[in-house]
Amino acid sequence: MTDFKTPATVPSAKKRVVVAMSGGVDSSVAAAIMKAAGHDVIGVTLQLYDHGSATGRKGSCCAGQDIHDARRVADALGIPHYVLDYEARFAQKVIESFAESYVHGETPIPCVTCNNEIKFRDLLETAKDLGAEVLVTGHYVQRRDTEHGPELARAVDTDRDQSYFLFGITKAQLAALWFPVGSLEKSEVRDLARSFNLPVADKSDSQDICFVPTGRYTDVIERLKPNALDAGNIVHLDGRVLGRHEGIVHYTVGQRRGIKIPAAEPLYVVRLDAAKNEVVVGPRSALTTTGLILRDVNWLGENSFAESAGNGLELFVRMRSSQKLRAALVTADGGTGGKVELHDGEEGIATGQACVFYASQEPGARVLGGGWIAKTVKAANQGDYRAQSHTLAEAPR
Repeated sequence: MTDFKTPATVPSAKKRVVVAMSGGVDSSVAAAIMKAAGHDVIGVTLQLYDHGSATGRKGSCCAGQDIHDARRVADALGIPHYVLDYEARFAQKVIESFAESYVHGETPIPCVTCNNEIKFRDLLETAKDLGAEVLVTGHYVQRRDTEHGPELARAVDTDRDQSYFLFGITKAQLAALWFPVGSLEKSEVRDLARSFNLPVADKSDSQDICFVPTGRYTDVIERLKPNALDAGNIVHLDGRVLGRHEGIVHYTVGQRRGIKIPAAEPLYVVRLDAAKNEVVVGPRSALTTTGLILRDVNWLGENSFAESAGNGLELFVRMRSSQKLRAALVTADGGTGGKVELHDGEEGIATGQACVFYASQEPGARVLGGGWIAKTVKAANQGDYRAQSHTLAEAPR
């Protein structure tokens, strides 16, 4: 490509880089950008699970076809390509954690766990072993270099922004990460793929959880945690037993359909009580969450989380990847936990999800980290919220 212009997010100083190549268009374009910019590029694809049942399934991620596609892209670019067997560590750190979280009545985000434990920890170490100074991925997020060091920021394409899934990146990791497509619109990435003559230019984006090729996550949980599908009671907030369920893993907070309980008003899943094996339901008004208690907060600001938010810090937060940012007061608890007061409240927030911090609502806003939701606080017991802010150790993990 004679008219290629390197994105401003890619430093000009030539380095040896490892590109995490999933076989999709985004990571393939990331590799092509690195090669075109003159960097010494090594492509790496991770084999994370048994690909047999997912091979060739449209919309699946990390399937056997993806490894083949990554190799074809590497061949087209003329770069070395390696497939690394990470199945054992992925099973232990991601799949097992996923099932365990559901057993505790949480709604997990395996993509965040994979980023934290596999890609930006294990793979980054592997990249260093290969003599690379930088790990490159096709995530839609931006790294900006400032006088205070590198910062993480939302992608230019807000519809594709993946910053919610990358809040766990540490400051040390960020110093060795580049995200070349984060400054581009998705349409521009597709155009670049065609310009580079990449064989995956028109490949569909992955949609499923990679290790759930059938789309039925309960199959995975049943295999690993068969007791998680034990039957129990469906209970109204007022204490009435309304019916039976066939395992709390079939439900999530905010769910309305599939409860199968006749009632004068619509019923929603308000919480999952793993200790009692109960699905607790109530009216929609009971879904409103006004506060959160967080565990394992990762802070990306200049100072420590305790210094920055010890007395409360007005930020914007997101509790779901596709959700609009919400104004909130974030406070550190002195340890690795924190609490969040949502100014306008939010419906259907579940434990096990993440709460990610942003400096503003603007596209390209700085990401200041985030934490895991250990407890939600409803409007009705807001008075108990501050008194309960020190019960973090008792929250499910």
